Parts: sequence; structure tokens; C-alpha cells
Amino acid sequence: MLSLIQRVTEASVSVDGEAVGRIGPGLLALVGVEPGDGESQVARMAERLLGYRVFADAQGRMNRSLADTGGGLLLVSQFTLAADTRSGMRPGFSTAAAPDEAERVFARLLAECRSRHPAPVETGRFGAHMVVALVNDGPVTFLLRA
Repeated sequence: MLSLIQRVTEASVSVDGEAVGRIGPGLLALVGVEPGDGESQVARMAERLLGYRVFADAQGRMNRSLADTGGGLLLVSQFTLAADTRSGMRPGFSTAAAPDEAERVFARLLAECRSRHPAPVETGRFGAHMVVALVNDGPVTFLLRA
């Protein structure tokens, strides 16, 4: 499981012109599910998303997590993150989980984050064409693996 996280001042995801998820300050996480991802990856990724220290403390150092700040979390399923890009000029998707498996694992991650984090945890619509808008704060962007 992969997550590309971005610290944001705000972010939203729309489907067919309708906003389906929106947060203020917090994290946008684009999530790619790989074959074989299961409960251990879900638990580890939820722990990392909520606990990864990317927010500034009083001295301006990245020492605070999403759990510390109480910010929002916008999870967006993005199978292209799991693409094989090592060769050629076109991505291969054999390294991404099958849609049914990915949807099940992503739903578990969403439920896990919602159960652990009292602040808003929003999402897009799995398998839909989504328009994601964000204001990256920093910019601060990290690739997490579980």
C-alpha cells in the first residue's frame, strides 16, 4: 500500500461537478493498493497517516502529526500510484490490486482512519473520474509505504 500525502490548507474532491469530500487544514492522501495488501497494511497505513509528523511545532520544526493538530484527512483512491513505471514510456498496472480487492482494502483503510481520528475524514468515490483540488502547504509532500 502506498500513500502520497500532501500537507494542505484545504482540499476537495468532486465527481460530475459535485463536491463529495472537502477538508480544511490537514492532509490529502492519494492511496494506491497493491496485490496482497490486507489488514496489516491497513493498520500500518492508518497509523502512519495519523501519526506522521509533518506539521510545524512552535519552533517551526515538523514535529506534529495530524492526530496532534486535529486536522482533516481526505483519502482518495488512486490506482495509478501502484503502476509499474520502471521501463518504457507507458505505465503498466499489473502491480496494482484488482478493482474489487482494492475497493475492499481502501474501504477498510477509510473505516480504520475514521475510527481512530475524531476530525473529519473525507473521501472521493471509488472508481469514479474525480477532480481533486488542493492548496499544498509548504509545499510538503511525502510518499509513504505500509
